[in-house]
Amino acid sequence: MTDAAEAAGVIVLDVGVKDPRQSVVDLLAGESGLSRRVIRQAMDKGAVWLTRGRHTRRVRRRQASLRVADTLHLNYNPVVLAEQALPATLIADLKGYSVWDKPAGMRSQGSRWGDHTSLPRWAEKHLQPQRGAFIVHRLDRAASGLMLLAHDKRCAAALSKLFRDRRVEKQYRVVVQGCFPSGECVVMESPLDDRAARTQAHSIGYDADQDRSTLLVDIATGRKHQIRRHLSGRGFAVLGDRLYGDAEGTVGDGRAGLQLRAVRLAFECPLGGGHREFRLPEEAVNQQ
Repeated sequence: MTDAAEAAGVIVLDVGVKDPRQSVVDLLAGESGLSRRVIRQAMDKGAVWLTRGRHTRRVRRRQASLRVADTLHLNYNPVVLAEQALPATLIADLKGYSVWDKPAGMRSQGSRWGDHTSLPRWAEKHLQPQRGAFIVHRLDRAASGLMLLAHDKRCAAALSKLFRDRRVEKQYRVVVQGCFPSGECVVMESPLDDRAARTQAHSIGYDADQDRSTLLVDIATGRKHQIRRHLSGRGFAVLGDRLYGDAEGTVGDGRAGLQLRAVRLAFECPLGGGHREFRLPEEAVNQQ
């Protein structure tokens, strides 16, 4: 562990179980020096893991049974555990999978440090009836909009294959700095990370007072930060983009943050449900 991590109060702890009569909370509190209350909170937020044999999983139940030779892992980062996110909005529940409007700031998936601000965990806690959740594609944490979650492994595999085979139509509403060419579809195909990438965009509005354009963007591939990198490479930085553009950008009503929102998903349902198309409601399109 680095000095900076130690100074920030980060604790990474692996504890072998010798007495299975001890509780997870008592064992980790004794070994880490943290209070039992703090350990319980870390468990609930997904920062505690259990290895049994070759399998490692999160453990949340305070009364989870232990066995001799189990190993408990505490990945305690107070900065991560203090993170909060706005609530996600359920767009559709198809039982095997669901469609959500992910807010900016919510993670697409958890990490070893926790999953309490991730969309899958939100879905697991709020869907009725309750179900497990599996990611099949991702949105940047700073981006917002439509995401699919699968609720069983068969559906997760089928939906993942759709994305992998580029059989999902994905459209985004993006605000960029500058006057984007109007009346034409601009295609960007420069490779990203030595892999083919294709982005096409057309302008749906220009604000001359603020010198900003609103675009609808479709992507045929899903490279990391593809839209942001392609548009920035053409001289049209996405507003609020801390990596490739104007980190301080705001739109007309003063809202800050990355102005990139997934507004449409369309595909042939792999579970026999025919053609599916999901769009954000018009009143939600301009929300960030």
